[in-house]
Amino acid sequence: MASAETSSAATSGPRLGLRERKKIQTRQAIRRAAYRLFEKQGYDATPVDQIAEAADVSPSTVFRYFPTKDDIVLTDEYDPLLEAAIRARPMSESPVEAIRQGVLSSMRHVIDSDIAELKQRTRLVSEVPSLRGRQAEGMGESARMLCGVLAERTGRPADDLELRVVIAAVLAAMHEALMRWVERGQTEDLIALIGRTLDVLDRGLTL
Repeated sequence: MASAETSSAATSGPRLGLRERKKIQTRQAIRRAAYRLFEKQGYDATPVDQIAEAADVSPSTVFRYFPTKDDIVLTDEYDPLLEAAIRARPMSESPVEAIRQGVLSSMRHVIDSDIAELKQRTRLVSEVPSLRGRQAEGMGESARMLCGVLAERTGRPADDLELRVVIAAVLAAMHEALMRWVERGQTEDLIALIGRTLDVLDRGLTL
């Protein structure tokens, strides 16, 4: 869940300037063009120059926004949504419950805004070895963000071991929920599935 500029951030926060809006539009155009080509001819068979042509930009522009082809899939807007959702939770709520509700809220937003892209992204991560191998990098960024948010809520340092264990467990649980969703043909209710997954953590990993 590595972060990027997002139109959602533009609508929920201060209005962005023209330059920033154009950057977001270009990023989205590249990603949408890439996904159309991936769907048509497969991930490995789609070179960056084809993506650039389909997005009506130069290959150097693609690489300016996405250093590698993998980054087109792995760079997403989920972290800013999740961070904002957790920060919006009442301070009286327990840290773990704030994470739970933040995860569910941000995932509902993702599902409502572009379920087709979410389905394609999760399928690609499941099927393409290079994407699976690099996904840990994005999870590391998400973990640092979440540890920072929880540190503010708890007064603990951001590198506190218990904070890191909780966040690692949440991220691993979400990953397993998404992969289960893919394995079952993406027909299950994803929010319910994530809720069931987080229930396992809530009850203390008992079976």
